Order: sequence, then C-alpha cells, then structure tokens
Amino acid sequence: MATETILYPPPIQHYWTVEEYMKYEAESELKHEYIDGVVYDMHPHQRHKWTVEEYLAFESESEIKHEYIDGEIYDMTGGTSNHSEIAANVLGTLFGQLVESDCSLRTSDMRVKIRENTYVYPDLSVVCGEGEYADGRTSLLNPALAVEVTSPSSINYDHSTKLEFYRSLPSIWGYLVIEQNRVYVDLHTRVENGWRRQTFSELNDTIPLETLSASLGLSQIYRGIAFESV
Repeated sequence: MATETILYPPPIQHYWTVEEYMKYEAESELKHEYIDGVVYDMHPHQRHKWTVEEYLAFESESEIKHEYIDGEIYDMTGGTSNHSEIAANVLGTLFGQLVESDCSLRTSDMRVKIRENTYVYPDLSVVCGEGEYADGRTSLLNPALAVEVTSPSSINYDHSTKLEFYRSLPSIWGYLVIEQNRVYVDLHTRVENGWRRQTFSELNDTIPLETLSASLGLSQIYRGIAFESV
C-alpha cells in the first residue's frame, strides 16, 4: 500500500520589520494594519497575502533570500560550516565532470520558479542545454537536477514539500537531498512509471547521475566534514 507524503512548510515564516511595513504602506493604495510583525489587510481584515509582484520587488532589494509559497514569504536560514562545505564539495566535484558537456551549474543564488505562486532556492541546480528564465532572468524554469543540503530546521521540508515541488517540474529528472549531520543522501530520479528513490549511507558509496554522465562519491560529498558527537 502506498504511503501518503506528509508535506511540511518552510521552517521560518517572514515577519515584517517596522521599516518594511512603513515603506510598503507608503507605496500602497490600500491601508494595512501592522501587529507584531504581521501585516493585515483592512477589508476584509485578514493576514496580508503577498502578490508575486510584491515578492519579487521585495526580494530584489533584500539582503537575504526568501522563498515564496502561496502568498507567504519564508526566510532562508543561514548556513553552517558543514552546510557550506558540503555544497562546495558537490559543486566542485560536478563542475569537473560537466565542463565538457552541455550541462552547467547554478549556485544557491539562482531562484527556481515552481509555478506562478511558488519560488524556491535550491542549494545547487544543474541545467542541461539552454537555460529558460522568467522575471528578468532571475528565476530559472528548467533545472534538470536540484540539490538540497538539509539543516535541522529544514530537513522535513526538504524531504517532503520540496520533493513534491521539484517533481512537478517537467524538466527535472533528479533531486538530491544531502543531510549535513550524518552520512545520508537520498536520490529521487524520474523513471518510466513514476519516481525511484535510492538511499546512500556509506562513505564508499557512489551516487550514479546517469543522465548527466556523472557520479558523486559520498567520500567526495563529505570530504573534510567533522560530525558532532552525540
């Protein structure tokens, strides 16, 4: 019997600063109330839902990144040393294998548009062929592979909701979820009848990325990583 996937929201919902609210209110044609970091529409009186245009304008001026899902904005958490090193290890390993191919890498600065009301930031993505973009070339539409390195606060979100997001993209053939506090990687790949999940948990394991004609050894992914003892 198939098991139902439990979807988790992003871990940190964005709370407006007073400065953000005052700026927004000065430019808005409607009035809003501001209570403890939450902005409310006056008529009807309910929590304000960001439009895509508001989100993109806000994001273009923000010093930190935010994901956008169904009218809500979520703060992206800062990365740990393990998170940063793992992402760099994957980037460096794949770069050397893809340099002679028609596939290229995008870092975590590249936003991906999932659908009209959903934008996310993978830690790494791969594009094969020409990249397709929206929103003035700031949002990628056709990643072939998405990679997420989990954090303690995002691990459920990365393994569930983001899996469903990426699987909804026609261009995606693979989604890699790498845990930073233990040797553990999930690879989800598109197959003829749906999706296949493979799990890797030994440093001598090698992850096959056949569509890219590439591979990732777990010893390469976790090179230099020191896990905290429990």
